[in-house]
Formats: sequence, structure tokens, C-alpha cells
Amino acid sequence: MTAYLGRRAIGALWALIGVAIVVFLILHITGDPAAVMMPPESTRAEIDAFRHAQGFDRPLIVQFASFAASAAHGDMGLSLRHQEPAMGLALQRLPATIVLATSAFLIVLLVGVPAGVLSALRPRTWIDYTARIIALIGQSAPTYWIGLMLILLFAVRLGWVPASGIGDWRNLVLPAATLGFFSTAKIMRLTRAAMLEVLDADFMRTARAKGLTAVRVALGHGLRNAWLPIVTQLGVELGTLLSGAIITETVFAWPGVGRLAVQAVFERDFPVVESVVLLTATIFVVLNLVVDLLYAVLDPRIRYA
Repeated sequence: MTAYLGRRAIGALWALIGVAIVVFLILHITGDPAAVMMPPESTRAEIDAFRHAQGFDRPLIVQFASFAASAAHGDMGLSLRHQEPAMGLALQRLPATIVLATSAFLIVLLVGVPAGVLSALRPRTWIDYTARIIALIGQSAPTYWIGLMLILLFAVRLGWVPASGIGDWRNLVLPAATLGFFSTAKIMRLTRAAMLEVLDADFMRTARAKGLTAVRVALGHGLRNAWLPIVTQLGVELGTLLSGAIITETVFAWPGVGRLAVQAVFERDFPVVESVVLLTATIFVVLNLVVDLLYAVLDPRIRYA
């Protein structure tokens, strides 16, 4: 196990280095941040002075070396807009994103998995057709459109919940439902497919022949043996929810990491964008490792030696 964790840690480190290189290059080929950060009435001399003070006039390889050396010590630099530590700004917004992503993940887990199981147990019935239609809509409709439709119906027309902002649990309903809708549809389809494959196995027929109840056969034998692909996708979806809440947080004015990233992109605040990307990439890598370790818990045949 120790050797496996060591190999995964080295692989995770190389992955984060690759992410850092890609995001650094993409940001620096998109344009000059000095043209956006400085006031419109600034003279060329003032813009050049700002560019020199921030080091943007140095060769790209020198800028990356400076960035890599600082990032290795956890220093992502100061935000160009707020003049505060960039990583500190990202960490301040992280709890709001975690709350939103966790709520959406609970929807995925409590709706997507049961609906997929029921759809597999009752094929070609109204339950199956309804679940498949919802899954099709969930994977076809854009997230921003789902969010706008939910706002128009439940916030504007019915007035049940607020349309935007952060506050009590009522502010969380619409953004969590919007964020989790796509992942719920995906997990629903995957669970249905995994369960249909398991239901035809020999051990399932043996369990039914023993006289076990339908619920025990479906959950104790069927779902237990179909868990591996589902857990794999659940881990991916949780990482996606944490790192992919940009559109949802923008639509609902949710003060999380995603909205901070959008604002930083428009303002060309390079340190903040780099901090957000590396933070979310780290979370994604850690979640993938946790999912891999869960395999040995769910399936005793799997051992990491």
C-alpha cells in the first residue's frame, strides 16, 4: 500500500506540474493584463511602468521560472486587482463552493442512484421511460438554461425560493439542483446500465432461488456488485461539481471559487486564475486517489500491493 501511495503521489505531482504549465501558457497568450488593469486614460509610460513592476516585460521562460519557484513554496503572488494573496482569496471562496457542490452531490447520490436502480428493476415500464427521459434532458440541456428555467418557475412565478445570492438553505435549493442535474442524469444512466448487466448474472438467479426478498436481492447482491463503475463515476462527478460550478455560481451570483475565477478571467488577474485552477486540480487529484482506495473496501478481491 505504501509503495502504491508513493507512486500515486509522484503521478499527482506531475499532473499538477502539467496543469500549472498549461494554465500559465494559456493565460499569457490571451493578452496583456496591463491593458485591462490600468485605467483607460493611462498613458503609455504609465502602462509600461505597471508592466515592468509586475514583471510582464520579462521573457516568458523567466516569468514561468519565477512563478514555479513561488508556487513550490505555496506563494501564488498577489492579486492584481485586490492586492491580496491570490491563494488566500481562493481559499476564502472555497467553503461556499464546497457547500454548493456537496449539496448537489447529495442530490446526485439520493436521486440518481435510486432512480437508476428502479429503472433497471422495472424495464420498459413508465418508471423506466420517465427516468430515461429525465436523463436525456439532463445530459442535453445546457446548465445555464436549466438554471434560468428554474429561476423563472420557482423564484419569479411561484416565489418559493430566492433567485440568487447566499443566505439560508432556501438560497441553496436552485443552484444545487441546477449544478446536480447533469450529474444526476449521468449517474442515473450508468446505474441503470450497471444494474442491467448484473441482474442477468448467475449469482443473482441463485439469490432469487434461495427465496430472498426482491429488495435484498437488488440491493444486497445486485447493487453491491455494480458499485465499482458507479463509485468511479461518483468520484469524478464530485470533482467535477467542485471544479465545474463556474456557470452555476455565475447564474445565481453564488460567491464561490467559480465566480471568482470568472471575474479574474475578465480582469486578467493571472495570480487568482492560477490559484483557482491549481486548487481545484489538487482537489480533483485527491478525490481520484480516495476513489481508488475505496475499491479495496468495496471489492475484497482488489489489493494494492
